[in-house]
Amino acid sequence: MRDLGVGFGYLLKGQRWVGRHGKQYGFGLLPGLITLVLYAAALVALALWGEDLVAWATPFADDWSSPWAGLFRGFLTAVLFALGLLLAVLTFTAVTLLIGQPFYENLSEKVDEDVSPDGTAPRSGLSFWRELWISARDSLRVLVRAGLWGLLLFALGFLPLVGQTVVPVVGFFVTGFFLTEELAAVALQRRGVDLRARLALLRSRKTLVWGFGTPLGLAFLVPFVAVFLMPGAVAGATLLARDLLGEETATEDQDQDPRRDRRITS
Repeated sequence: MRDLGVGFGYLLKGQRWVGRHGKQYGFGLLPGLITLVLYAAALVALALWGEDLVAWATPFADDWSSPWAGLFRGFLTAVLFALGLLLAVLTFTAVTLLIGQPFYENLSEKVDEDVSPDGTAPRSGLSFWRELWISARDSLRVLVRAGLWGLLLFALGFLPLVGQTVVPVVGFFVTGFFLTEELAAVALQRRGVDLRARLALLRSRKTLVWGFGTPLGLAFLVPFVAVFLMPGAVAGATLLARDLLGEETATEDQDQDPRRDRRITS
């Protein structure tokens, strides 16, 4: 259980890091703002026309007596919006990272340089377009996995009692796992760690991953919060990736050395 606290600690350290490096934080906000506008429009559309979509998908309920048809469709509309919100949380990170690939790649490198004892950061050596293709391909694979989990949890949500208690909790842990994978992929991909190896690494220390990703997933449910936490989340995931790979990290005192800060902002 100690890893839960360690994972949460990396989340906080990432936010502190961007707090000390305002330029990196400012650039890191831009992709999240773009993605937020796109997702807000999609969720508003779902809220406005979700009921019509449910009515179209359930013609068999047209002949039901009142109030059962309304209650049934109202419940399905609420579930549909909840599923859309869950998928938005699961995919927000992937889409933001894809839009902000060069921003977050640079931010992650700066974190590595700052906390590495020798002041260096691993680099993939691949071209920008090659890295973008790998990131998009892996993100799609992760989203398929997350989508399957979402459909399973959606189905289990109809079970009495379990669907209203256990399933939401499991959903947040699943969200936390996939959020962490997407964020840590920025640092791990630069080290040549492919998707299969990344997932194996994360599964080997699930409590560490949950400690980092589950509170972040909960925070992402609050409107606009995801935008402001994303840069720090990338920074924290870089620290978490170093831990997973057993890489040495500088002490807190070294992190706060002004000479290192000058190098990062240059």
